[in-house]
Amino acid sequence: MPHPDLGIWFVGAFGSVASTTALGLAALQRSLVATTGLVTATPELAALPLPKFDRFVVGGHDIRAGSMEQSVRELHERANVLNEGLIKQCSDVLAQWDRNVRPGTVYRCGQAIEQLVDRGDLKEARTPLVLVEQIADDILEFRSDHGLDHVIVVNLASTEPPVDSEQLPKHWDELEQALAKGTASLPASCLYALAAIRTHSSYINFTPSAGISLAALRELADREGILYAGQDGKTGETLLKTVLAPLFKHRNLRVLSWVGHNIFGNRDGLVLDDPRHKASKVRTKDRVLGDILGYTPQTLVTIEYIESLADWKTAWDHVHFEGFLGTKMVLQFTWQGCDSLLAAPLVLDLVRLTAFEWQRGGRGLQRHLASFFKRPLGVECHDFFEQWQLLIEYARRAGEQSRCGPDGVTHSRHVHEN
Repeated sequence: MPHPDLGIWFVGAFGSVASTTALGLAALQRSLVATTGLVTATPELAALPLPKFDRFVVGGHDIRAGSMEQSVRELHERANVLNEGLIKQCSDVLAQWDRNVRPGTVYRCGQAIEQLVDRGDLKEARTPLVLVEQIADDILEFRSDHGLDHVIVVNLASTEPPVDSEQLPKHWDELEQALAKGTASLPASCLYALAAIRTHSSYINFTPSAGISLAALRELADREGILYAGQDGKTGETLLKTVLAPLFKHRNLRVLSWVGHNIFGNRDGLVLDDPRHKASKVRTKDRVLGDILGYTPQTLVTIEYIESLADWKTAWDHVHFEGFLGTKMVLQFTWQGCDSLLAAPLVLDLVRLTAFEWQRGGRGLQRHLASFFKRPLGVECHDFFEQWQLLIEYARRAGEQSRCGPDGVTHSRHVHEN
């Protein structure tokens, strides 16, 4: 196996999604599993010279003690998913990657997340900017220790309460001064994003938390040429909304109301049981219908924690719509899926596509990745098929440009960044 030259830095490295992603990556590196569930394995994207799985090594931060193997075994036991034999075959790789995980921070994360802490060595600092320096040092050490050309930071941590962005400066120079003076503060997700920018790492926010979405942080990322994308991975009920809502729009059927009831029992569900944290999630799930339909029907989104369901997420939706001659009709559907196993392949897709774009010399917001997110930054369209076309068009252009090179791959950024 060749020496890895690309790093994945998971925020929430011992969580179910990160650990499942790591297990999947290890299994793919050893050709133990198929690529089912990976968008980058579809014919439209498979022709791109994306980085192979064996080029990646994993590290990260977490606020809990444990290991990736412990997390996937817990998932196996509680949710009756994953294969015991597969876990054993990849346990040595997971153990190696565990050694790259460092203590994280719960700075302004919210009480529900603070209650998950089970270690006493978390990062604490006098100011948020000092915390950013500590986080950045860990990422730089990871890059140096493994001789990596580039690192991609992926936020997979639990959902924070919403941030009132209107109360924060819109420009980085002003926000930096306010942070230094202590007149403004940011939650942990923003500090991790800022550390990614400071280390010239790419950044992906797979959560509803603020992350890099604040105007001042995006300004800094654009200034520094950082690749970034987000936010809130689209894996279940909202994915179906963005697929089904265009049906009603194009058949001129008027949606009167759309009710979605979600239940699940994993650690994310436990955090979202707190109304302050739930508000972030509901906001991203509830806005897509009006954007697609062109009007806002009555909507209701509920998220409830049911411990016995473990990682199995169930969504029941009731759609009340009006057809010809005022006839009112109903669509109902139930979606049940294993949360971590829906998310993990998408995380690998995002990492591969981001690494590929970095190698091409790309900069700034990756709008072509909109189809992966509930609330895609910089993209107002929520129609899944229109978002998919953005990705396909990108793949077509990037494929043509890659074929123009002497060996089919752009190497302009295959150097260590300072």
